Amino acid sequence: MAAKKAILITDGDETACKAVEATGKKLGLRTISRSAGNPTQNSGEQIVELIKEAESDVALVMFDDQGNSGKGAGEEAMEIILDSGDIEVLGVLAVASDTKDVEGIQPNFSVTNNAEIVDGPVDKEGDSEPITNLYLEGDTIDIINEYEPEMVVGIGDIGKMDKKDDLSKGCPVTMKAIEEILSRSGISYERNL
Repeated sequence: MAAKKAILITDGDETACKAVEATGKKLGLRTISRSAGNPTQNSGEQIVELIKEAESDVALVMFDDQGNSGKGAGEEAMEIILDSGDIEVLGVLAVASDTKDVEGIQPNFSVTNNAEIVDGPVDKEGDSEPITNLYLEGDTIDIINEYEPEMVVGIGDIGKMDKKDDLSKGCPVTMKAIEEILSRSGISYERNL
């Protein structure tokens, strides 16, 4: 049996959860809503089982450390997913935050608050960082550096970004980022209206 596929998202507060659920519904993907929380409540082992039970081939999975710059619950759970031979991680949506004292990560590319693709990182508002800044900082992303997933996509605060990614607008930034991961992974999908 082929490994289940997942897109990992380093944000899990209520706003992010609603944005990810809405995006997943439009793309025919299963959102593991129980992986959300601020911080993440379920263990990595529990989340692996939820992904395996998902009805779609690709699951959207959220992780959150509640602003903790150390290794919090979200990173601990994400580590188990990244270690699991049963889950194929297509990409990680690395969400920028104002967290200090973190290592940060170099994204393969980022999606700005205008749903444009840029080479470098973005900040919490989804604005491109100066070209001298190569690293996206966030509270649930340092663990990613240990695993080197196929694709790391930078994004601002999901469902927010000064209302540019608002639920009422269809979360266009989140939508663009997830569609990019799917298309660059060779996964066919169809956007539902």
